[in-house]
Amino acid sequence: MSEVLDERREDGILLLRINRPEAKNALNQEVRRLLAELCSAAATDDTVKVVVITGNDAAFAAGADIKAMAEATPIELMLRRNHEQWQAIARCPKPVIAAVNGYALGGGCELAMHADIIIAGENATFGQPEVRVGIMPGAGGTQRLTRAVGKFKAMLYCLTGQTFTGREAFEMGLASKVVPDAEVLDAALEIAATIAKMPPLAIHQIKEVMLAGADAPLETALMLERKAFQMLFDSADQKEGMRAFLEKRKPSYRGS
Repeated sequence: MSEVLDERREDGILLLRINRPEAKNALNQEVRRLLAELCSAAATDDTVKVVVITGNDAAFAAGADIKAMAEATPIELMLRRNHEQWQAIARCPKPVIAAVNGYALGGGCELAMHADIIIAGENATFGQPEVRVGIMPGAGGTQRLTRAVGKFKAMLYCLTGQTFTGREAFEMGLASKVVPDAEVLDAALEIAATIAKMPPLAIHQIKEVMLAGADAPLETALMLERKAFQMLFDSADQKEGMRAFLEKRKPSYRGS
């Protein structure tokens, strides 16, 4: 059975389940490859509106596969080109939601941070414990965590390797929403379904501008926002959305 199960739902949601329960969904090369391929395919598939990535009740992803890394050389790591597989997820133009239960450690925490929205279970366990095995985060943990929660909390977790709960992740700004453990996937799918009903061009532009503007000077970021806002007035969806509002009916968006 595949190590990433993909389910294409009728509501435009692509659900990706990491499927290595015997290894707590640790991220080996095959899982990374499949996630990258599926997200790359979703990027150009008009039937996919939103991508949801999850694991199981015990683990979202308990980190990288240490067995596959322990004896690796720097050149071997470079030739694996893992950064390109991570980029396929981060650069997917469709919204990506991480539904996190159980362990999200090391690479698992980094995977969640590649998403646009994180739904966390109350008792999920996040962390960047790489320092405890003699290394450091290598897929964005030092950078994405700092941008999400600030220098001082990120330093604490990266330098000590200590973990934090889904509730704590929400309180420090890492998780978008925290829900009871049993409701994580349903909550993620509900949000995904809401987004899937929105005008695709507007969704695409919102994500693109937010990501592109995050590290730009404010004036540059505001210019990007303004131009994207203006451009959407040339879309059929803008005309439909505003007419539907004025006519007090539900809009029918086509992505054009």
